[in-house]
Amino acid sequence: MPSIDIRRPHQLPIAAARAVVDRVAARMQEKFGMDGQWHGDTLRFSRPGANGTIAIDSDAIQVNVQLGMMLAPLKGLIEQEIRRKLDEHFS
Repeated sequence: MPSIDIRRPHQLPIAAARAVVDRVAARMQEKFGMDGQWHGDTLRFSRPGANGTIAIDSDAIQVNVQLGMMLAPLKGLIEQEIRRKLDEHFS
């Protein structure tokens, strides 16, 4: 199963970083039907064809996504979009 693993430094307080992830997750819910739940400072999400985590620590965001067979061909586009969103919200 193809995976995407991206770590991005940030300078936000954890609460502020979590608020950003909440906003992005709400948009992903609307757009892609993704379900997510917080476990501590890690958002675990899933939808048909993909699942993963967004972990927040004091100085970095770690995004890990496992793609199913149907989304595997789109790995490059999905990774590019994740990087773009990270740049937009955490640079």
